[in-house]
Amino acid sequence: MVPDRISREVVIDAPPEKVWAIVTDPRHVARWFSDEAEIDLRPGGAMLLTWHGHGTYRGRVEAVDRPHRFAFRWLRREDDEPGEGTSTLVELVLAPEGPGTLLRVVESGFQRLAWSEEDKARYAGENADGWVHELNQLRDYAAGLGSSRDSS
Repeated sequence: MVPDRISREVVIDAPPEKVWAIVTDPRHVARWFSDEAEIDLRPGGAMLLTWHGHGTYRGRVEAVDRPHRFAFRWLRREDDEPGEGTSTLVELVLAPEGPGTLLRVVESGFQRLAWSEEDKARYAGENADGWVHELNQLRDYAAGLGSSRDSS
C-alpha cells in the first residue's frame, strides 16, 4: 500500500532564523536542494526548482510562517497545476532544539495522486529516500556557512 505521508527530521546546528533563510531563500535552496531555485515567498507564490540533468519542477507556496513553517505543493513535470491529485504537499516545520533547530519535513498526499498505484509507490519511495539525502545536504551546508556573511 502506498503511504499517504512521509516524515523526516534533522537537527541543524544553527538557530531557527538562520535555518529559515536556508530553506526559503532561493540562493541557499540552490546550494543544498536543487541546482537553481525561484521562490515567490508568499502564499500562492510560484516556485521553480531545477536539477541539471533531471528537469525543472513547478510548485506553489502554501504557507509562510517565519521562522516556524514553510509549506509548498510541487508537481511532476507532466502535470500542469498544483492541487489535489496532481501534487504533494511539503511542510517544513522548524523548532528550537537547544542552540540549534529541529527541522521536520512532512510530505503528504501520495494516495490522492491521480496516478497508477505503481507510480505513486515509486514516487513515495524515491521521495522518502531523497529527503534523507537532502536533509543531510542541508545540515552540511548550514555547518559550512558558520558565521559567514552569506548566511543571512
